[in-house]
Amino acid sequence: MKRKFLTNLTLLIILNLLIKPFWVFGIDLTVQNTVGANEYGFYFSLLSFSMLLNIIQDMGIASFNNRAIARNHGLLSRLMPNILILKLMLLLAYFIVSLTVAYFIGYKWMQVKLLLVLLFNQSLNTLNLYLRSNIGGLQLFRTDSIVSVTDRFLMIIICSVLLWGNVTGSEFRIEWFVYAQTAAYFITTLIILLILSRHVDAVNFRLDLSVTRNMLIKSYPYALLGLMMVLYYRTDSVMLERMLPDGKLQAGIYAQGFRILDAASMLGFLFAGILLPMFAKMIKQKEPVEQLFRFSFMLLIIPAVTGAVALNWFKFEIMDLLYREHAAESSGVFGYLMVSFVFVSSSIITGSLLTANGNIRYLNLIAGFSVLLNIGLNLILIPRLQAQGSALASMVTQSFTAALQLVLVMRIFALSPSVKFIARFAVFITVLVLAGYLARMFVPGPLAGFLVTAAIGPPAALLLKLISLREITGALF
Repeated sequence: MKRKFLTNLTLLIILNLLIKPFWVFGIDLTVQNTVGANEYGFYFSLLSFSMLLNIIQDMGIASFNNRAIARNHGLLSRLMPNILILKLMLLLAYFIVSLTVAYFIGYKWMQVKLLLVLLFNQSLNTLNLYLRSNIGGLQLFRTDSIVSVTDRFLMIIICSVLLWGNVTGSEFRIEWFVYAQTAAYFITTLIILLILSRHVDAVNFRLDLSVTRNMLIKSYPYALLGLMMVLYYRTDSVMLERMLPDGKLQAGIYAQGFRILDAASMLGFLFAGILLPMFAKMIKQKEPVEQLFRFSFMLLIIPAVTGAVALNWFKFEIMDLLYREHAAESSGVFGYLMVSFVFVSSSIITGSLLTANGNIRYLNLIAGFSVLLNIGLNLILIPRLQAQGSALASMVTQSFTAALQLVLVMRIFALSPSVKFIARFAVFITVLVLAGYLARMFVPGPLAGFLVTAAIGPPAALLLKLISLREITGALF
């Protein structure tokens, strides 16, 4: 099972490393620098708002469906027509509720115009995630890997033409960025439907109320979990934009620091897309999950810690290299958020295992406390520290969530790291911090210093036996 996980993960990471870095640093970064922090902050806060209530049109269906199809492939033809009709109804509810909330928090027509397109984009993206959950549930991981980068690949082509093709005769506008996403999501939807048509029997588009009711009852806890996770992950920029006089600017500064976290999290969530159906199948067949859990956990945590330490030593230089303005302000945001990524990575692995095991009630309780903590900290810290306060609130919230989920996994699955292992991990972090300090002092150039620090991570992890090279090569070959 480790071999299956690692080979599919390797393909997924290779494809994402080919596509998504260019999307992040070639397209998204260029758009941010072209339109400026103020205009991009306007877009970023609306994007975050469109995500807050996105769970209304998902209702946990994708997670439930992935788990159900992984356990029984024959359910695909029965569930799909019901879910597609249900999702159309939920889409209407999503638009109505989102626009109602937008009205009550004071959005003007200028904001609502862009928000309408972003809401439609979220609808297409959510539909694609549901359709992909069928591909993952069928264990077609290679196909899913290719599909996972299709939308970004199409966006790169469209945005490249708009940014550098000299086809518009005017300055790039943030609205074009949003419309490019619409086109890419729509084409991706058609591609996924074509793929699934080969695996689905004759489809009868009739809403079976008993199937739908049963599915909603089972998926409701997943929906609640998804809502609360989005609230404590995406509320920050919305609160910044609404609470401060220069809210759009502060949201733009936050977006500059958030950009690399978002890109790194994309890679992290690739683990979840593979692990959730694998854990679900193993648990159903009563196979032990401890080895796969430990292996996947360390495989993600080691690069996360390495990146967080190395990037924090050179955070100002990195922001100054990437952006034309506000490097000093965004570097503080960036530092806090990259530490958050370590905790996000932990939660991705533990959350996948707990979800596969059906421990949604516990996850919802943890997420509920996390939402209250995040909003409370933002209310206190934003007026005092602006964007950096919001990033600090995020870091504290993510650490709280990660710690509780890890404790829960250890109790439910009777896992307990040895004192020796904890000591080795502490030494690993210490070595990285010292390496960063020495690189900062003696290595000429921030980029070289960052690369030297990051290069220390893998050999240090192997020497300290946090992960075994034999285990990795054995899983691959």
